[in-house]
Amino acid sequence: MQRIGVFTSGGDAPGMNACVRAAVRVGVERGVEVMGIRRGYAGLLDDEIEPLDRRAVADIVQRGGTVLGTSRSERFRTEEGRAEAREILARHGIEGLVAIGGDGTFKGAHALRGEGGPPVIGVPGTIDNDVAGTDRTLGFDTAVNTAVEAIDRIRDTAASHELVHVIEVMGRHNGRLALASGLAGGAEAVLVPEVAVDLGILASRIDHGFDRGKRFVILVVSEGFEGGGRLVVDELERRLDRDARVTILGHIQRGGSPTAADRILGSRLGAAAADALLDGRADVMIGEVGGELTSTPLETTWTGSVALDERLVSLAARLA
Repeated sequence: MQRIGVFTSGGDAPGMNACVRAAVRVGVERGVEVMGIRRGYAGLLDDEIEPLDRRAVADIVQRGGTVLGTSRSERFRTEEGRAEAREILARHGIEGLVAIGGDGTFKGAHALRGEGGPPVIGVPGTIDNDVAGTDRTLGFDTAVNTAVEAIDRIRDTAASHELVHVIEVMGRHNGRLALASGLAGGAEAVLVPEVAVDLGILASRIDHGFDRGKRFVILVVSEGFEGGGRLVVDELERRLDRDARVTILGHIQRGGSPTAADRILGSRLGAAAADALLDGRADVMIGEVGGELTSTPLETTWTGSVALDERLVSLAARLA
């Protein structure tokens, strides 16, 4: 290969810039040209492609978001759109791709490759940590720490007003972010899509806690749990003779400077992805399992199982 491309796609995640930096610098080190594709698949179809060298990716390892930008593209979901993308890549002489994103990014990359596109290596970047084939995805550690900081702050005001406070975190289909942040934040309960919870029983537990002298209650709720935080607050206020409040963290969890863990993970995965591509690998994702770098077929990343750690579920319940 003489020229490769790198892009970020889907939701942004802290650590993506560290990954881009590593992929670019390893590519340059190995003697190939690296092209940055802006705004993911949408930018590819709009021909927003420019060369990247070592200087171009300097001073980005500490930045949140993605300097390449990201978006979602309905055009790329069509065969016609992917055919256009292949023509654009060929015109630029791009012979391989490093794709940083989640399962939607990998589905697009897998389809592109299957229809005659260049080899693709995926890197998991999503704060939801919901990609099979890796213990951690880029951005998860930062998002957990952001949520825990918010929980700590809300704990202060909740204690002052003797409130039941519900904190909603991201996670439409997966409760890993809620579980980790709730456990680290000392929540009385963590409500996630994978585990059924009787809100009537939960309300009785909360009432009993206040009877025993508790001054406030913190609950962490995944946005994908039934109706999310607002429904939980409505139900608890209906069942309890006390005020409840909800704080929806939303996209604040995506932003901010990445933690050291996400910077290191992004650097490791980006470097390994560039190496894998230049060593002739294709259609796999580079991840980390048990502290070791691994490769997983792209198709497995969205068909494989991504379950909650039952040990953490049990621990959170015991410590509530």
